[in-house]
Amino acid sequence: MFSYDPYAELATLRSFAPLTVMSNDIADGEPLPRVHWDESFGGSDTSPQLSWSGAPEGTRSFAVSCFDPDAPTAAGFWHWAVYDVPADVTSFATGEAGSTPGITLRNETGVPGYIGAGPPPGTGVHRYFFVVDALDVEHLDITPDVTPSILGFQRHFHSLARGILVATATSD
Repeated sequence: MFSYDPYAELATLRSFAPLTVMSNDIADGEPLPRVHWDESFGGSDTSPQLSWSGAPEGTRSFAVSCFDPDAPTAAGFWHWAVYDVPADVTSFATGEAGSTPGITLRNETGVPGYIGAGPPPGTGVHRYFFVVDALDVEHLDITPDVTPSILGFQRHFHSLARGILVATATSD
C-alpha cells in the first residue's frame, strides 16, 4: 500500500464539509468481501450497498466513485464513477452499479459500471476509496464519454461535502 491518500491531498486545496458514507456490505478499513472482487479474482464484480447522509443545504446532486490509488500505475485505477445522481437519492443497493440513477462512466476496463477489486500479486494491500460528493449543481457540464479523472476534476470545484469509506484487498 502506498502512503499517498489522494483525497487528503485534495482537501489541502479546499475544505469539504463532512458527509457520512455507510454500507451494509463493507466496513471502513476492513477487507472487501470476495463478492465485491473482480470475477477473475474469485468475485462477481458486485458493487457494495452504499448510503449517505448529512448533505448540506444547497445540494443539487451527488457523484459516487470507487478509486484504487495503490494500483501499479502512476494514476491509480478507477473501479466505478457515477455523476448527476439526483439530490433525493441517498443510497445504492448491492449490485446496483449498472442501473444507478445518474450517469455511469466507463471504468478503467472501458465498461460503464463497477469492476471489483483485483490487486495483482506482489503489489500488497490496496485501498478502495468509495467516495460520495454532494454537489452544488444538478448536472455537471461533462459528457458520458469523459474519464473518471475528468469527473474528479469537475466535482472538486462543485463539491459542498465529501464522505469517504475505504475498504482493502490484497492478493498476497
